[in-house]
Amino acid sequence: MNQNSDSSDQPTGQDPLLLLKTLQLLWTKKEMKKLKEEIRRGFAGLEDPLAGLLDMLESSSDWKGKGHSLGYYITTELQLWIKEHPAVQQSGIKLEKLQARVLRILAQCPANLLDPLISIYQLHTADRNYLLGHVSHLYHKGDYKEAAILSIKLKLQPDQDVEKMCTPLLLQDKTNLVEDYVGEYPELQSKLLQILDTWCEPGFNIRDITSQYQGLSRYKPDKFNRKMLSKLVFRLLDRFNVDPALCPNVINQRHLRTLNYLFYKRFVEKTMTQENWTDHVQSTVGENRWLQGHLIQLLISYCDLNTAARWAQRCNLPKEMLPYGVADELQKLQIQERVEDASKADNYEESKKKDYYQLPIPRSNIHFLQTWEETLQCWEKVLQPGQVVGIDMEWRPSFGMVGKPRVSLLQMALKDEVFLLDLPRLLEQAEAEGEKEKLPHFIQMLYSDAAITKLGYGMSGDLSSLAATWSALKDTNKQAQGVVDLLTVDKQLQKSSIDWKRGGRKVDVLSPEQHCEDRESRQPEKGLSLLVQHVLGKPLDKTEQLSNWEKRPLREEQILYAASDAYCLLEIYEKLCKDPASFGLSSDLTGSLVGKPSIKPRAKKQLNKQEVPSPSGQQCKGSKKETSCPPAPISPKEFSVVCDNMLQGLGRYLRCLGVDVRMLENDDDHRRAAEIARQEGRVILTSGLPYQTLQSQVAEGRCFSVNCSEKAKEQALQVLKHFNVQVSLADIFSRCQVCNCDKYLKVSRERMRQLVEGSRQASGDGGSGCLVRCEEKPGQSCDTAVPACDAAQPGYTPHSERLEGRERHGASAALAEGTVLQVAAIPPGVLDKAELTDFYCCTRCGKVFWEGSHFGRVVSQFQDVLVDAGEEQSIYELS
Repeated sequence: MNQNSDSSDQPTGQDPLLLLKTLQLLWTKKEMKKLKEEIRRGFAGLEDPLAGLLDMLESSSDWKGKGHSLGYYITTELQLWIKEHPAVQQSGIKLEKLQARVLRILAQCPANLLDPLISIYQLHTADRNYLLGHVSHLYHKGDYKEAAILSIKLKLQPDQDVEKMCTPLLLQDKTNLVEDYVGEYPELQSKLLQILDTWCEPGFNIRDITSQYQGLSRYKPDKFNRKMLSKLVFRLLDRFNVDPALCPNVINQRHLRTLNYLFYKRFVEKTMTQENWTDHVQSTVGENRWLQGHLIQLLISYCDLNTAARWAQRCNLPKEMLPYGVADELQKLQIQERVEDASKADNYEESKKKDYYQLPIPRSNIHFLQTWEETLQCWEKVLQPGQVVGIDMEWRPSFGMVGKPRVSLLQMALKDEVFLLDLPRLLEQAEAEGEKEKLPHFIQMLYSDAAITKLGYGMSGDLSSLAATWSALKDTNKQAQGVVDLLTVDKQLQKSSIDWKRGGRKVDVLSPEQHCEDRESRQPEKGLSLLVQHVLGKPLDKTEQLSNWEKRPLREEQILYAASDAYCLLEIYEKLCKDPASFGLSSDLTGSLVGKPSIKPRAKKQLNKQEVPSPSGQQCKGSKKETSCPPAPISPKEFSVVCDNMLQGLGRYLRCLGVDVRMLENDDDHRRAAEIARQEGRVILTSGLPYQTLQSQVAEGRCFSVNCSEKAKEQALQVLKHFNVQVSLADIFSRCQVCNCDKYLKVSRERMRQLVEGSRQASGDGGSGCLVRCEEKPGQSCDTAVPACDAAQPGYTPHSERLEGRERHGASAALAEGTVLQVAAIPPGVLDKAELTDFYCCTRCGKVFWEGSHFGRVVSQFQDVLVDAGEEQSIYELS
């Protein structure tokens, strides 16, 4: 293909450059109707409109900027005009020459021009080797982003090296572009995941990759680490539905974190039974020798050599894998169980009966149902008008692995008996008989029948999990009637001004001696367990909560726990209805609750079962589905959070919305978030395993976990919806994104010019900024202005102290706290823009903001936030 343009290619006729001047004049005057007519008339007068467009683009540079330029307007109008006049299309050598010219332009043009130009010049029909060569040329010039975007547009990925194309993009933190690059090609998705997993292999030196790109522009090596790669791998696995077995290194690291968490729950919090802990450890480790080796090391740290030797025997580990001392202990180990262990177990069971809530019905009245025939008997009793049913559900905790939890057990408690439905077995039987919708039909009948009172705790979380188990149940939450969510009652009780009382006296669950004895081993009650304790006198025993509910047969302890979880709802409801006043509730408790549908599930995609907080102090436990009632709407100014160091992107996004955000540094320990939250009254935003630790260190409802595999925008939407934070236009960019300050100094353009000049004069003395004195006048304050990324919101007059109208000493003075204004960072030419009248300076860090040409595009990114918050005014009105 000949890349050299020839002046003879342009036939005689109207000069395209003269046409361009006419169009530029109309564009400046914003006479859009005349502009459109002139474009169409002009192209009709050109003997070769396609070559004429290239002449215009090559002689002008306005189209190189982002947003809607004259070049973009002309191009899109030509594209429409060509559809009406297909005869102007070129072919053969002439088209090849035009394609060569347009390829040189594509490397410089913004994204919105790519598709129109590719369509007009039929680049999809061009020689593929020539296109690949052009992209390769861009790549070797260091234009990695441009090379990738052009490859995506021209669908060249199958003929390229995915590792070569994606590595520099990852180093520039352009993971979204990487996802788009492999998005339509399953084979490339698998290759990319295998490459990323190889980089996460223990012993692999990531610097071997990064060292090849030391001179890369916008190089962000701090973000290119195993933690980032692991998050990316899990996001891609989930997005592309790829088998996790393809990434053994990342999966092993996640399993290792799960192991550490299980040891914490068992030996530090002491909130897991030995049986549950053993089940989860076995399923986590499996036959993986690497994980088994780490298990032995953890057992040595938390337990003793004897316990480590027992597990080594159970895993059948070879002696050469065992640490010093474990092999010797293994030789001494006796296989038979010790009698004293059984005795301890008996004593433990007796203690549980004394300290925890116990079912008031005999064991024979608990029915574990695995066949459809057995289930029919259950439905005959449950679906009776006037029936009151306590409903609960259990599922296997996912510990952050890919996939949504599926309900394994559905519990329904009546006055005299409890039914436990084995959903996996029943679903399997229904599929074998070709009647998959039979059981969902009965569940829908139950929830939609207003004559049957359904009791639950955080019921919307249960229904959300049911919908993930059966798609036929996705609308059950909307159709629910006759529902009593006791989480609503819990919220009212928490707000009650009186002490928790029982029969006029304060409830003491344990004696003082027991409190002293259990202070180190017993964790504070929370959620449903706390409600049971307050109303019925003893808490629920939650040690079976994190059981493997998919494993069959269920242990006796699991069956009793599941039955208790459902039956206690009946007892709570009965007691509250009999004497609501003694609990600080209104006398019309029943009438105010029955018939209200469950709370709409929060817009979240959390991979792990967790406790989800709300600002009111209530929390929804994902592992025991406790979701909050809708909190009262609040503005971003009233909402303050501390972001864990893995969520800095979310923190920056929330700051753009006006939320008060503190962020941990990369080297801060996660527990630092709890300290800040307690001292400053903030909500903790975290993700993954740190949630389990942090939520126990702050008050209920003050720690929230987001899905780390989602992007910052989706995470922010999840947070805003959960806490009912209503974002308005005035909130956008109302906070400094650098330091979180919400107070600004308003500086006129002329005054800023003086400060810049003063800064330049002081630079010889080592000065890099400018000190400015702002003395507040009565009735005025440096309150929130609205800065953006180099942009202040147009049409908004911030209530900020204005730096003008007073005599100054030269061009420099000082803020009250001596803040240095970063005037040296203002690019040349900005002060010469006539449309800029004011600048906004952060009073804490001195960062300077102004309304840039890209403001409308930047602000438009938050349209979804405003829509979700009920904002009626379109944000595009600002553009």
